[in-house]
Amino acid sequence: MTKIRKAVIPVAGLGTRFLPATKAIPKEMLTIVDRPTIQYIVEEAVASGIEEVILITSEGKAAIENHFDYDFQLDTVLKEKNKVQLREELKNISNLIDIVSVRQKEPLGLGHAIWMARHVVGDEPFIVLLGDDLVRSKVPCCKQMIDLFERVGESIVAVQRVPMDQTHQYGIVEGEETGIERTYKVTHMVEKPAPGSSPVRLSGISWIGRAFPSI
Repeated sequence: MTKIRKAVIPVAGLGTRFLPATKAIPKEMLTIVDRPTIQYIVEEAVASGIEEVILITSEGKAAIENHFDYDFQLDTVLKEKNKVQLREELKNISNLIDIVSVRQKEPLGLGHAIWMARHVVGDEPFIVLLGDDLVRSKVPCCKQMIDLFERVGESIVAVQRVPMDQTHQYGIVEGEETGIERTYKVTHMVEKPAPGSSPVRLSGISWIGRAFPSI
């Protein structure tokens, strides 16, 4: 089985749910403690063995790409001020992983954003991580998914439980037990079901695809 080497991270959305904080700043650059959300996502991918990240971007998202790039001017200023530890930290960020950016020119939804990565991903299996979903776990969620994929060889979606009164805001997954711990075979998926219409509250947060259906 081909190893999963690439992660697709769609970051083209407008972040309207986080307004007004995201009026001038990409939602993926909002900080949690001491670093932007997107950095946690990329660090999880690196810790899980991913070798390349494909960012699906749009207009106004340059700050995300810049965060992972080397800034000569800033490095020079920090060097003059003898900020050794800070220089090293920024150097580590820019050297985290190979990053490719693909522009989604029209806001045609998440599925279309992922489809934009097809020429970079090729016929390899790949994982999709959302730029604003963090999972706290001793073993990274990304790594758990990769390990399961290597075991079952099928496309996978990781899910989380959301409040029943909020299911209409998410993509909801229904399934039946497979015999593998915490694993279900998907029987039904619906995007943002009408309030009260679904008895299930499992929402997808990341995916592994075996490959794009065609290039």
